[in-house]
Amino acid sequence: MTKFPKNFLWGGALAANQVEGAYLEDGKGLTVADVLPDGIWGPIVYPPQGEYLKHNAVDFYHRYKEDIALLAEMGFKCLRTSIAWARIFPNGDEETPNKAGLQFYDDFFNELAKYNIEPLITLSHYEMPMHLVEEYGGWTNRKVIAFFERFAQTVFDRYKDKVKYWLTFNEINILLHAPFIGGGIRPDKVEITNQLLYQAIHHQFVASASAVKICHDMIPNAQIGCMVAGIPLYPLTTDPNDVLEVMKKDRETFFFSDVQARGYYPSYMNRFFKENNITIEMEDGDEEILKNTVDFISFSYYMSGCATANEELNLQSKANILSTVKNPHLPSSEWGWQIDSKGLRYTLNTLYDRYQKPLFIVENGLGAADSINEEGEVIDDYRIDYLNDHLYQVREALEDGVEVLGYTSWGCIDLVSQSTGEIKKRYGFIYVDRHDDLTGTFKRTKKKSFFWYKNVIETNGESLKNK
Repeated sequence: MTKFPKNFLWGGALAANQVEGAYLEDGKGLTVADVLPDGIWGPIVYPPQGEYLKHNAVDFYHRYKEDIALLAEMGFKCLRTSIAWARIFPNGDEETPNKAGLQFYDDFFNELAKYNIEPLITLSHYEMPMHLVEEYGGWTNRKVIAFFERFAQTVFDRYKDKVKYWLTFNEINILLHAPFIGGGIRPDKVEITNQLLYQAIHHQFVASASAVKICHDMIPNAQIGCMVAGIPLYPLTTDPNDVLEVMKKDRETFFFSDVQARGYYPSYMNRFFKENNITIEMEDGDEEILKNTVDFISFSYYMSGCATANEELNLQSKANILSTVKNPHLPSSEWGWQIDSKGLRYTLNTLYDRYQKPLFIVENGLGAADSINEEGEVIDDYRIDYLNDHLYQVREALEDGVEVLGYTSWGCIDLVSQSTGEIKKRYGFIYVDRHDDLTGTFKRTKKKSFFWYKNVIETNGESLKNK
């Protein structure tokens, strides 16, 4: 069996808005994440009323040194997180950055460097400044491109000697399904149409490609990638109509990686735009900018789903994540996400066959209601089984010939769920004493999976078992 490469980037992943807390400290402005007390599917409460979990989250802002030391103890080679846009530009449209915000990330990157942990930094991870939402309408407004370029240029210049791996937009394809968190578009203020969404997506494409060019110009030895939410789909039946439905739905995701990895709009979108009366307004130079393609493709992977042309079954599935139909052959997590480790190998092969670019798994993990037993331990064998099975399939993909740069398990420290706004849905190797009723001491406790993952990294994946 092919072994993991010696330089494989083992690690974990976080997002600023889900761990940092200190949501208005040191000059930081409000973001879309700060006004969603019940997660991305809940109501927008702006301005915020009272305290939400994310406002203090797990207090990573004040405890990052302690947390990085724990990650280093596990042997992390890489930590993925994001720079909160509103810490650097509180409103998003200022001409000069917030010095306190810049200094925080300087100190943070210095701490990672002490332990030789490579930062993998997302520029925009569901934390658009609320001022850009209220004043400009989020990514529906082309003016936001220039604000994002200024933000990107500022952080590239500041951290060019500290960060070599970058991502532009987190799960950029989620804008189609959650326009507020993904694009700063308020469904309670504007009518959400396909025309509106795809124009906003075009603005993000231009901003992403522009950031790629700026990065390549300013940090020639850096690598910058795109990031999509990866949910492979299988036909529910062998009916050719179901197979065609998979092709159609797959293209909803491939569209995003196609543009960022190939540098142009794919031909299959012409029919979609025509049938949905969509006209993308492009300015002179947009097509040239889009040719600045990413160096690698990263993605999140938690589950797979099924697709069918059966309208009745599709209506029943509307409550599921991205409206996928349940697969009768797969078990589900406590939160109804279907567990499919082989789907990760399938996704890796599919993306590599399509693009022949390096891949990076930047989110994967099991959300579960962990608890501390009488001995003060968290025995999360279910998480160990989940991660072992998925990582074994990464090894299988390496054997298939897929080039994989690294793996960062989602929520390596317990954090506040993006989808539900709760903390009882835990992902981490490190338990944080913080609860949905806002109580807790913030004490960190190593789970059983902490020691398991440490061993996986020490053995460079050789300890993984084929179950």
